[in-house]
Amino acid sequence: MSNASLHLCSFSAAQHPLAVYGWDEGWEAEFAPYAAQGLVPGRVVRVDRGQCDVATPDGVVRADTEFVVPRDPMKVVCTGDWVAVDPEGSDPRYARTILPRRTAFVRSTSSKRSEGQVLATNIDHIVICVSLAVELDLGRIERFLALAMSSSSGEALLRRSADSWESGAQPLVVLTKADLVPDPAALAYLVEDVEATAPGVQVLTVSSLTGEGMDVLAAVVADGTSVLLGISGAGKSTLANALLGTDAMDVQATREVDGKGRHTTTTRNLLALPGGGVLIDTPGLRGVGLWDAEAGVGQVFSEIEEYAAECRFHDCAHESEPGCAVTAAVAEGALPERRLESYRKLLRENQRIVAKTDARLRAEIRRDWRLKSAVGRANYAAKRGGGRG
Repeated sequence: MSNASLHLCSFSAAQHPLAVYGWDEGWEAEFAPYAAQGLVPGRVVRVDRGQCDVATPDGVVRADTEFVVPRDPMKVVCTGDWVAVDPEGSDPRYARTILPRRTAFVRSTSSKRSEGQVLATNIDHIVICVSLAVELDLGRIERFLALAMSSSSGEALLRRSADSWESGAQPLVVLTKADLVPDPAALAYLVEDVEATAPGVQVLTVSSLTGEGMDVLAAVVADGTSVLLGISGAGKSTLANALLGTDAMDVQATREVDGKGRHTTTTRNLLALPGGGVLIDTPGLRGVGLWDAEAGVGQVFSEIEEYAAECRFHDCAHESEPGCAVTAAVAEGALPERRLESYRKLLRENQRIVAKTDARLRAEIRRDWRLKSAVGRANYAAKRGGGRG
């Protein structure tokens, strides 16, 4: 073991130079075999073209990722990863391995292949930023939440229990630019809309300009690692600067016509907060494709799942089946039709993504499609026959 590694072993996890980046006894135990090899622990703060910036006990260093380039795109080095790197004095320094991830936020890529893209790892809070400068898009919030609630850890999905989160990253919706809605009643109405869209999820209103709600948000992100997600113009970088107490992230004005930003953040950056906690800022997301998010969709639309349990048929599609409790709830006004349409849309999309790698599911989809086509033809023929009579 190198002298540097022996020196690090003299620290407790709380005293460790990397404690500000989230180092704890669990990571210390995971890293022990690599410490014995003379390697140094570090957390990836930025990834760029085959290299990464890593926060180590020696400071932030540049490391090559040549030795950790897997065939699986889900396992490439990502901002938030803990890695084992060569000790100080090595030239060049390499990241030799990635420690097992506790959590990961994954979306589907825009490619025709079924691939996931890991946006951030080892996160405790997923902060979904939504600007109040433009009309709320509740469907987009539902989409972000479905992904957040399906954040994966290894092979396991992180699911929320009835009254608490069992493990993994906890979602939080932050409505930014609250100063642009000066009417308290109007602001309360918008919050109620989002709360109905995000059952069981905390919703905060904040303003980086006036400081409204920033103390509450700062208290949340001071515990663990948080990632800021949202479209361009949602105010992520402005929030990051407010939490950091410095203009670390570039900010540009949004377009007045649609409130959209210009992707001022182009890479995912991990930053230690002065009040405690770690923040990962991300570029604005144009597309938020679902990735194995069936569990997340069920959580976001938990009221629909509850109604579905009362349907006459266990495989009810909630369309035109007799005894469907879901469509009955829509007819009675207990369930907004918009919610049901969004639920159907996200489930269909997720099913298509999963089917790309699941031959059995592809066969089931084709069988269901043929069955529905046959029923449709039979109904059409019956109507024509009745008309002739």
